[in-house]
Amino acid sequence: QVQLVESGGGLVQAGGSLRLSCAASGLTFSAYNMGWFRQAPGKERDLVARINYSGGSTNYADSVKVRFTISRDNAKNTVYLQMNSLKPEDTAVYYCAANLLRTAQYNYWGQGTQVTVSP
Repeated sequence: QVQLVESGGGLVQAGGSLRLSCAASGLTFSAYNMGWFRQAPGKERDLVARINYSGGSTNYADSVKVRFTISRDNAKNTVYLQMNSLKPEDTAVYYCAANLLRTAQYNYWGQGTQVTVSP
């Protein structure tokens, strides 16, 4: 079965950095665009960054542009989110998700990893 397993979350002070990883299994990784989402308490789940199947195209939410970088290693079936200059408002559960090429929705989701940024 398909599994997306996030890791790398934790507690960090404002201005610090974290690198999230999402290891995929049970699917043809290179056939999926990948996204990172986040959900803060009481808020909706929002797209943070996405990367196309080859890694050649990326998009970011305005709130994280310049500070966050999404990347992928198709040989390792892994997508990453490098988060720099973290702010308290980045505190959320971060989820990775897989979107099969030529479909509209994200088909698979990870269980999430908590990121907490202290002032």
